Amino acid sequence: MFGRGVISTQYAWAFERAGHIVEFYVRPGRKAEYGATVTLNLLDARKKIRGVAVKEDWRVKLIEDFNANHNYDLIFVSVQHYQFKKVAEYLSDKIGKSTLLLLNNFWEEPLDQTKNLPTEQLVWGFPMAGGGFDNNRVLNGSLFGSISIGTFGTEVTERTKEVVALFQSADIKPKISKDFRAYLLGHFIVDAAFALERINYPTSEGLLKALKTSTYWRNVIANGKELLPILKARNVVLANSSDLKLLSVPPWLISFAMKIVLRFLPAMKQMLAGHSNQTEMKAYCQDVFATAKKMNIGIARFTKNKNLFQQ
Repeated sequence: MFGRGVISTQYAWAFERAGHIVEFYVRPGRKAEYGATVTLNLLDARKKIRGVAVKEDWRVKLIEDFNANHNYDLIFVSVQHYQFKKVAEYLSDKIGKSTLLLLNNFWEEPLDQTKNLPTEQLVWGFPMAGGGFDNNRVLNGSLFGSISIGTFGTEVTERTKEVVALFQSADIKPKISKDFRAYLLGHFIVDAAFALERINYPTSEGLLKALKTSTYWRNVIANGKELLPILKARNVVLANSSDLKLLSVPPWLISFAMKIVLRFLPAMKQMLAGHSNQTEMKAYCQDVFATAKKMNIGIARFTKNKNLFQQ
């Protein structure tokens, strides 16, 4: 697992419980900083939709040295999209014979960002897990029973099939998308639409209250719709991005559904409340804003609120 982040830690825990051997690569000095255990406060929703509570100090193996002379079957990467370029540079000569699983957002062209990596060894995906570390370094997260795996119009490779089998062994069902470029770029603008609104609610309490209102969702939908011309200009097939369907749902219906979700589905509630990385949210907004400016596409809502994310 590249890094001991929110996503990598939850999947690593699930893989280890399924009988796999898992290690974390961390930057020099982080091994002593992190210590030998991770305090988990998870809701495991792989089999039960409400989630099964997991509270434990999980003992993990951290390494600080990493080179091509290893025997890993899989290298798992899930980092912030603005960190990926450096991660790709670092890993370019260290992958060896292993499969490289990429499980994070992309806004720049995904295949361009991975051009220095061995294409035949890459597997693409997107997680269904989330949350965050609190000030006491406790991981408050939720892990769900599905995951997205994708290709770029090609057939599923043997390596992809092996990754699918890995997740299945951990009671996680992969869903295959054959236009993963549309999936990733569509997901990104939905994240940016959320981020522009989410920035206004720095606390989880304020966010959870706002999620129940039609106003919140009306703003999110408006934010997202004004970004669609960017996708069209980039020749993204909008119909191939399932996340964009949210932008066609009436705000009152989403707020009504959210009231039910927050009341009866604690795993979803914990995932939403735990995601509070302001740097990440501002980066989503900054990136779509820069692209719109470069392409001479007007995005009035982001322009009007640019003081929120350009600080």
